[in-house]
Amino acid sequence: MSEGHPVEVCCRILDVSVSGYYAWKRRKPSERAVRHAMLLDVIREIHDASRQTYGARRVHAELVLGRGLTVARCTVELVMSRNGLAGLPGRPRYRKIPNRATASDLVDRQFERTEPDQLWVTDITEHRTREGKIYCAVVLDAFSRRVVGWSIDSRPQASLVVNALGMAIENREPEATLIHSDHGTQFTSWAFTQRAIDSGLVPSMGSIGDCYDNAMIESFWARMQVELLNRQRWRTRLELANAIFEYLEIFHNRQRRHSSLDMLTPVEFELRHATTIARDQAS
Repeated sequence: MSEGHPVEVCCRILDVSVSGYYAWKRRKPSERAVRHAMLLDVIREIHDASRQTYGARRVHAELVLGRGLTVARCTVELVMSRNGLAGLPGRPRYRKIPNRATASDLVDRQFERTEPDQLWVTDITEHRTREGKIYCAVVLDAFSRRVVGWSIDSRPQASLVVNALGMAIENREPEATLIHSDHGTQFTSWAFTQRAIDSGLVPSMGSIGDCYDNAMIESFWARMQVELLNRQRWRTRLELANAIFEYLEIFHNRQRRHSSLDMLTPVEFELRHATTIARDQAS
């Protein structure tokens, strides 16, 4: 046996027969073991493709929806657990800032919508590089969780959020869309408010210092923090800006499966919705 111990002694201690040990040693792997080994290769591929952020639930969704495999979620959990594979947990952080309200809360924490471009949520995050901080503003469609507009800059000025909003407007051409934000000075600025109103958007702001009033975008930032920003130290602003672009446009919008979207990506969810609407209108 291993480590140079006599077989007879080990078998006596473990209370098994010597013949039984040699029979086990010559026995071929079971069908279950072979299947798990094959499944592990696919799971590792999916886990690596997700930047090692997917847990068992999203890996299972990719196996079933993306690869067309029939496998139980508990099997995926077992294989991942035995091989040290796991997703990244989120750690949302909240901060209350007293201030005065400058716009009504037209959302009231009801973020679910049945059509695209009924409600957009927007916010700013920041992250440090060795050159200094970088700031990113995002506009998120509450219906599909799709990033419809974004902007990156080295300074958190009003132009940061105006540019993100401008991209969203050009991409989607909305009508009477609610644009929900917090009371940051960038969002209460004349430039942002006027850009929204001129485009037919309806500004909305949550109560002061309450992160839950913009919980959807806070959840988005928490996942981005875990899945991208905190995973390495960034050397330059350009390096981080390129990584954020790739995360928003490619990974989040087109590759990442969302539990709130029946494990579809935002792009897939919108395409499925458009297909359903077209089919209903044709019938």
